[in-house]
This record gives sequence, structure tokens and C-alpha cells, in this order.
Amino acid sequence: MKPSLAKGTRDFTAAEVVKRRFITGILQSNFEIFGFQPLETPSFENLSTLTGKYGEEGDRLIFKILNSGNFLDKIPSEELAERNARILTPKISEKALRYDLTVPFARFVSMNHGQLTFPYKRYQIQPVWRADRPQKGRFREFYQCDADVVGSESLWQEVDLVQLYLKSFGDLKIPVKIHINNRKILAGLAEYAGIPDKLMDFTVALDKLDKIGKEGVIKEMSEKGISADSAAKLDFLFSQTGDALKDLAALKERLRESETGTQGAEELEFVLLKCFELGVLPEQIAFNITLARGLDYYTGAIFEVKAEGVDIGSIGGGGRYNNLTEVFGVKNVPGIGISFGLDRIYLVMEELGLFPENTNSKVQYLFANYGEKEALHAMKIMEKLRARGISAELYPDGGKMKKFFSYSEKRGVENLVFIGEEEINDNTVTIKNQQDGHQITVPLDDFLG
Repeated sequence: MKPSLAKGTRDFTAAEVVKRRFITGILQSNFEIFGFQPLETPSFENLSTLTGKYGEEGDRLIFKILNSGNFLDKIPSEELAERNARILTPKISEKALRYDLTVPFARFVSMNHGQLTFPYKRYQIQPVWRADRPQKGRFREFYQCDADVVGSESLWQEVDLVQLYLKSFGDLKIPVKIHINNRKILAGLAEYAGIPDKLMDFTVALDKLDKIGKEGVIKEMSEKGISADSAAKLDFLFSQTGDALKDLAALKERLRESETGTQGAEELEFVLLKCFELGVLPEQIAFNITLARGLDYYTGAIFEVKAEGVDIGSIGGGGRYNNLTEVFGVKNVPGIGISFGLDRIYLVMEELGLFPENTNSKVQYLFANYGEKEALHAMKIMEKLRARGISAELYPDGGKMKKFFSYSEKRGVENLVFIGEEEINDNTVTIKNQQDGHQITVPLDDFLG
């Protein structure tokens, strides 16, 4: 049978791995500069840990792991005949691949809160899995790079995370705009429109604006039982001026009867004002009133980052989730976090040509192999080079110079090193630069520096 990849997954070549490490290296460095500590959690969790945390749509995208053995043995035949997935799934699957890094992090905090120092700041760079429909920039297996803070309700955390986003994308040379909103504003809007009981339906529909447009959002709201009158009261959402503080001031006037909505607007105003006072430019951050991020656990500020000049969707996102650990029995642990989408960041950098030339994985010195004696001599020299952190490789097949040259070209080796009988006797090495073709013979001591 011809081998194939599972849909929505990829192999990564050496060149791709090096570029991905370039991105994660910058992110990891910035995470630590901003005071975050590393954490890793298992690739799969108990299914009960994950379900009910992402909303109805999110739950459907969780990859379930079938129990080992004959998992159907204990299922009554009448239940099997009903073919009810909701009833059968928890009986045949107790584990699932993690959907994101936030819920496993909340589980970790809940299990270890007595040993942690709060505010606890952690970063995590690991793969996650979603049973989504693969498309450009969207995969079923992909990496998330998260930074979260738990144990503080201070809005300075929101301000600091904006700084983290801008520094990281600045270091990667990606021009971005950070879109920000507050879930309390959305709750206030639901009250304003007379649909507080339809908050989740409203936010899930609104979150799809970029994908299905205004008419699609209105249609979906109608399908979810939101009346035309309520939808009409929300029509102003689709015609903002783009001036963050001006739009926010107008919104505060509409939400003056909603305590929750007013609180959300004031929180957002604080974050925006402090960001501007710290030098963030208006073109770098935008109040996006239609931003919803359709996950159940967000309770305050929500973020989404988009690359300028590239049509690829968001390359980062996150928000505040003050109630997440409560589902694990631990109360009063407020949290906020952001995520960097490694795979989409990679695609953006490729499209914009932002990777430095030195991100290619190349061997600096490739040694020719003239035979056993020469190869041993070369290996002794290579040992000294490697001890200094210089990449060096011996072509394994002795005497096959045609293959040696072909291999060196395909690998993009910078320098070829020739050590034959004459070089051994003279204690020299002959080096040929692959780029300009220049070849010199130098004393071995000079070569090793």
C-alpha cells in the first residue's frame, strides 16, 4: 500500500524545522524576558477534563481516543443499536488529545495550586489537535505557543501581554495589528438587544464575521432564534469608525444601563489608554467590537492578532478567563493568557520573505574520504571542530569522489575539506569554498585556530 499522511498533518524537512526553531527561539526568549516559566503537559487528557470547556462546536472538534481492548464488550446491544454518539462516546473513550494548552494548564494549576507562587506565569510550546476541516493555515495537528498568568485580576496583565505581542512580532519583523475586545461588553450588548439568554449564540455567530460576512452573521443569529428587532439594535456593530477611543465612548453611552457592559468598556478603556501612554501606536491596536472568540471560558479582555498585508486569519489570540479553574474545584484563581500560532506565523514569514538567510540548516565543513587512514585523521580534526561548536561531517563512502561532490551540492555545504597523504605528511588541510570556488591549503594549526 502506498504510504500517505493523515489529513491535516505534515512532515517537516530540515530546512522547515530550522525555521520553526527560529520562531520558537524568539518566542521562548521573550517569554522568559517577560518573567514566564516553562511548563509541559501530556499530549492527551481525560476526556472529562476537556469536554464542556470550549462550547458545543469546540467539543465536536476534540479528537477522542478509543479505549484499549474490545471496548464494545460492555456496551448493551440496545445502546449500540441506538447509535447515539453522545451516550456512547464516554463509554468507549476515556481519553482525548488536547484541544489547546489553556485547559490542561488550568487542570495543572488546580492540581498544584498549593505549591505554586501566585501570580504564576507559565509559557508552553507544544502541539495540539483539532478535528477541523483542513485549509490554508488551518491544520488538525499544530503547535501553540502560550503565555498565561493566573492569580491576578490586575488589568496591568492585559497591558503587559500587549507589550509581549508587539515585542515578539517586532523581533520577527511581522507587521501586525492587535484586535481587542471584552466579553463583558458582549454580555452588555446582549442585554442592550434584549437577548441575554442568547449570549453564546450571539457571540458564536459574531465571531464568524470574517468568514461569513455581515449577512451570514445576521442569518445565523436568526437561525438561533434571535429576532429581527434585536438584530436591528445591533446593526451599529458593523459600522465602526476605526478610532478606538471614539468608538468606545459611543459604546459606553449605549451600554449605560448595563452594569456588566459598562464595566467591560471601562476595563478596555484602561488597557487602551495605558498602551497608548506606553507608546503603542493606534495602527498597532484596534478596538474590534465584533471580536468574540467563540470559547466559553473567556470572561474579560479578548485578543486576536492579524498580520498586515497577508490574508491568513489570526496568528495569535487569547483573553481573560477568571472562572476556568472553578470547573476543577478550585475557586478564586483569575487568569489571562495569549497564544502565538506557530504554523501561521511560519506561513506569514515565508510569504513575506522574513526568514534570515542563516536559518538554513547547513554543514560548515564536509570532509572528503580517501580511505581508512585519511578518514581517521579527518575524524580527529572534526572532533576538535565540533568541540568548538562548528558543524563538521565526514563523507562516509571512501574513494567515491563523484558522489562526494554531488552530495555536497545537494546539502548546500559551505566548505569542502580535503586531507590526503600529502596533507597528513605536511600537517595541513586543503579547503574549497563552495560559493566562490576558491581553494587554499593552510597549516592545520591555523585551520583549528
